[in-house]
Amino acid sequence: MSTRTLGLIGSAAGGLERIRPALIEPAIARGWQVAVTLTPTAGTWLEATGEIEQIEKVTGQPCRVSPRLPSEPSPHPPIDCYLVCPASSNTVAKLALGLADNQALTSVCEAIGGQVVPVVVFPRINAAHARQPAWNSHIEGLRSAGVHLLMGNEYWPLHEPRSAPGKDLPWAKILDAVDVIVPGQGVSSSD
Repeated sequence: MSTRTLGLIGSAAGGLERIRPALIEPAIARGWQVAVTLTPTAGTWLEATGEIEQIEKVTGQPCRVSPRLPSEPSPHPPIDCYLVCPASSNTVAKLALGLADNQALTSVCEAIGGQVVPVVVFPRINAAHARQPAWNSHIEGLRSAGVHLLMGNEYWPLHEPRSAPGKDLPWAKILDAVDVIVPGQGVSSSD
């Protein structure tokens, strides 16, 4: 029985600090192998708290932030599904526009363009981000490319800037959606 590999892309948005205990460890418990790549700012945040080392310990994989040299082999196994979580509004906009200006975005932009590996995105945004005039076109563009967007009140109710609802991200619901998109031997659960 093969193990599914989840390519987890983390960006600098609220909830990132809980990615290991709330998302990575539960994904592993569901039968996923997890390969983590972070945007540069997310890498800076997690490096400062020592979380990158903890993530590498738990996953047994290097946590990527920088690109590899052309002569180096890929440090991660082939990916069965990309999960961009949490996705900042900046990350969502760059994905919609095909801007691959860092390792995390390069991986996901290739997957979106390749149309073979499913891409799931959980935008961790606020109401001001959603009111930005280009937001709807970014969302429409990603949807038309087949990206699975986990949005709406059932995932994350929009709030005004700096007035977060004071609740944890819907980690189990996010993993449940990934398990539906890429079924496997994992054990699905909801919290």
